[in-house]
Amino acid sequence: MSFDVTVKRRSVAVDTLRWLGEGFGVGWERALLELFDDLEQQAEGLALAQRDADVAELARAEYSEVDLASRLHASVGHEVELTVLGAGPVRGRLGRVGAGWCLVVNEGPGPDAVVSLSALLGARGLSHGARPEPLRGVAARLGLGSVVRRLAEEGGRVTVVRTDGERRGGVLARVGADFLELAEEGRLELVPFAAVAVLRG
Repeated sequence: MSFDVTVKRRSVAVDTLRWLGEGFGVGWERALLELFDDLEQQAEGLALAQRDADVAELARAEYSEVDLASRLHASVGHEVELTVLGAGPVRGRLGRVGAGWCLVVNEGPGPDAVVSLSALLGARGLSHGARPEPLRGVAARLGLGSVVRRLAEEGGRVTVVRTDGERRGGVLARVGADFLELAEEGRLELVPFAAVAVLRG
């Protein structure tokens, strides 16, 4: 008689375990898997957010080394508008960039303009890229003095717009290390390169 009771208890226990396994056991396992999946997704999200933050920080650090000349060199050929101290807006195609100056080519009837970068107040129309110094040509190392000497050799009439807004016209007589001499009606005027905003030939 006790044997029958034991068997019955065993069968009840087995049925109970089977029932628990089908209901609670599977539900518990599923809940754990969902929890682990959720934690894994959160960890991946945090890792991606950290990676994005690292990339953004590296981009900011790298961009902090980009200079104005690099932006201008990458923009050669673009239609630009440069705001220049004493001269106002200068519009045209950026033709060339040197050490401390750039050439804005006027596609219309007016003359081209050599703009001193020390007088540059702002620029529009530039490329989003930059061209570092090792990728620039040899002509990019030529300073404003080289451009002024070339214009003096041509002997044509030029207009100098100073940073104070005054305009002086004449023929380039001589060019020093950091100044030019402008001849007009027998008078000679010396203009330091630091005072030149725009030179039109």
